[in-house]
Amino acid sequence: MKCFVGLGNPGKQYEMNRHNIGFMVLDRFAAKWGITSFQNKGKALLGEGNVNGTKVYLLKPMTYMNLSGEALREFMNFYKADLSDITIVYDDLDTVFGQIRLRYQGSPGGHNGIRSIIQHTGTQIFNRIRIGISRPAPGYNIADYVLSNFSKSEMAELEGVLDLTCEAMEFSLKEPFEKTMAKFNQ
Repeated sequence: MKCFVGLGNPGKQYEMNRHNIGFMVLDRFAAKWGITSFQNKGKALLGEGNVNGTKVYLLKPMTYMNLSGEALREFMNFYKADLSDITIVYDDLDTVFGQIRLRYQGSPGGHNGIRSIIQHTGTQIFNRIRIGISRPAPGYNIADYVLSNFSKSEMAELEGVLDLTCEAMEFSLKEPFEKTMAKFNQ
């Protein structure tokens, strides 16, 4: 069993926000692998399917970004899931738009969703796929930036970014995360 947790905020108004790229990736992955519906499970929407012989869960916390760890902890407790089988997929200001960066440990780096996950799991060691959204221009409010929609030029490139992230997710199902990092870190 493997689980991918896409971070984002629930609701139509957030759907195309930079902060919701984790949800966008899970939707793309679900469509590709025929995971047709997400069910309400506690504090999250949960999809499940089979990807090349591996049972895969797709978890979208519905707690809003800053409380993402609550939904993850609830999933882990109910399914007796080990954190080593879980990968968090989320937006990253410090990675250039169009690139992804994989890590298995580190601080939250100002990301409140990751801060919540660290708080609820008690560790900074877990698999992460960070999707670059770049930093805004100096003086631009960070919260306003991450809660804004992608620009037209970014939207033109977004499909490729989502596909690249899904490719890394698929690769990680059959290879160790260290090998996935080596292949996909640019």
